[in-house]
Amino acid sequence: MLVGDGELQEGSNWEAMMAASHYELDRLTVIVDRNRLQQGATVRETNDLEPLDQKATAFGFAVVEVNGHDHDELFDVLSSVPFRPGKPTFVIAHTHKGHPISFMSNNAAWHHKVPSVEQLELALDELTAVDGQGGPA
Repeated sequence: MLVGDGELQEGSNWEAMMAASHYELDRLTVIVDRNRLQQGATVRETNDLEPLDQKATAFGFAVVEVNGHDHDELFDVLSSVPFRPGKPTFVIAHTHKGHPISFMSNNAAWHHKVPSVEQLELALDELTAVDGQGGPA
């Protein structure tokens, strides 16, 4: 299951996590896109989740943190599930919203903004440059 960190401010997610732990659903993996932004503000300004790793542990999950932009690291983590028998897995994937586009990266405005034609062309040029260097696109 993939969730955004802003989405974790909803109580239904924590209720589902308690049930998953209670029923020892060790084949369940929650991946959190931990970009620290949501529409209009940072997650911290709206309802701080820290310490997220400790909260997930307290809810009975085996927790691992990864670079969410590193596909190999994500693959390795997901290939290792379950981390602990009898415990669901909680992957905190640290990311930057809009990565790797220079004017979009880590900018809350791009949570809901539509690029102009010029911005789209610039973004595609930047993605092509990153992909040509062997990096994640």
